[in-house]
Amino acid sequence: MNLIYCYDAYCGWCYGFSPVIKKVSQEYQTHFHTEVLSGGMILPEKPTHIGTMAAYIIEAYKTVEDYTGIKFGKDYLWHIENPDISDWFPDSLKPAIALCIFKELYPDQQTTFASDLQYALHFEGRDLTDDAAYEHLLEKYNIDKKSFYEKLKSEEYNDKAKYEFSLCKQLQVTGYPCVLLQENDSKFYLLAKGYTNYNDLKERINNVLKEIEG
Repeated sequence: MNLIYCYDAYCGWCYGFSPVIKKVSQEYQTHFHTEVLSGGMILPEKPTHIGTMAAYIIEAYKTVEDYTGIKFGKDYLWHIENPDISDWFPDSLKPAIALCIFKELYPDQQTTFASDLQYALHFEGRDLTDDAAYEHLLEKYNIDKKSFYEKLKSEEYNDKAKYEFSLCKQLQVTGYPCVLLQENDSKFYLLAKGYTNYNDLKERINNVLKEIEG
């Protein structure tokens, strides 16, 4: 069985959901493997400035904080509060490629790395379209910089990330976060569509496991 977590690095609700999915994946690691898939929430045909979404985010982030208890950092919020002088052009592709690289190296720490990416953006205010935004994580996880940046710019890993985007579409994921439990190649259980607290998600998982195990 696989627990499939569909997320996007730029999704504020996924950032708020990070502590929940990390705790669940660790608690149930003997029951199933947790796979994180990037959904490709922001994929502009041409670079689109943060100003186009800042007015929405300035209100939405407060709701996320109130509902989940997560905190957005002042360095991130500076770009949201000052879009006229921000140099951000959000794009989901590069952090999705970074996740694909990481998953091959540390397949059992996918939720942790996805959470780290979101913390880097939403709290530390790092621009995930900038290669330098990943350096501190390469040091944290002892990843070779030369190899990582070669892969980050390669067609192979670009294709891997885009394959994940298409997988999320095949799974009929229309919003993030989304959590499914895969029993086999053709049977999936939807556990969470949108932010779900730990107790509710755990109850749903246990109910599905009881059903599967009879």
